[in-house]
Amino acid sequence: MFIQTETTPNPLTLKFLPGQDVLGAGQTRFYTSNTKAEDSPLARELFRVKGVSAVFLGADFITVTKAEDADWGVLKAELLTGIMDFFVAGRPVVEEKSDTPAKAPAPAGEESEIVKEIIELIDTRVRPAVAQDGGDIIFHSYADGIVRLEMHGACSGCPSSTLTLKSGIENMLKHYIPEIQAVEAVE
Repeated sequence: MFIQTETTPNPLTLKFLPGQDVLGAGQTRFYTSNTKAEDSPLARELFRVKGVSAVFLGADFITVTKAEDADWGVLKAELLTGIMDFFVAGRPVVEEKSDTPAKAPAPAGEESEIVKEIIELIDTRVRPAVAQDGGDIIFHSYADGIVRLEMHGACSGCPSSTLTLKSGIENMLKHYIPEIQAVEAVE
């Protein structure tokens, strides 16, 4: 198995391409600690490497964010070995649980139409582009003209994420949906 690596715009994040599906098309998971990765044996394995601060699982890639004081020269070899051993063993990336949490109720009326448009634009124009850089941007909420988005993977904590959010995504959404006044990131 050959695993490629790519740098991302976030110097603390490295993208790993194992050459096979990780979660499959349209699916992502973002973990910021070992305890929050209880449903992912792969993420838990990667958090065992000292210096790992976040793990993002995409359709066919993994991004790992390191602590500021950690060294990629040391981490990269351990992460490559861990990822290779994991996939060679054929273990499940995510263990599905039977008790799926309920989704929040969808907004009604005109607001629901705006939310549908926002989600469509994010899914078709934004997510594919940021996935190339090892990240993801997920719709969180919309209220009073403010769109709130979650930044995952390489996008989380990236020095250029504010510029991307304001100059790119906010301008694009305002162009298509005049009711939008601002776009904000949420933790």
